[in-house]
Amino acid sequence: MAKLQERIRYFWKESRRVFLVTKKPNWATYKKAAKITGLGILLIGLIGMLIRIIGILILGG
Repeated sequence: MAKLQERIRYFWKESRRVFLVTKKPNWATYKKAAKITGLGILLIGLIGMLIRIIGILILGG
């Protein structure tokens, strides 16, 4: 039981430290992150579509 309390205390201490260090992003940072995320989703979709098309061409639809 003491070990569990120690782990919970450590987790709480580390979580508090992270919350103190982080800050809310400004609008420009948010827009940049949204653009990068959208680009990543688009890229993964395009790669999947190309793999699907190649599979159809090789195996015959």
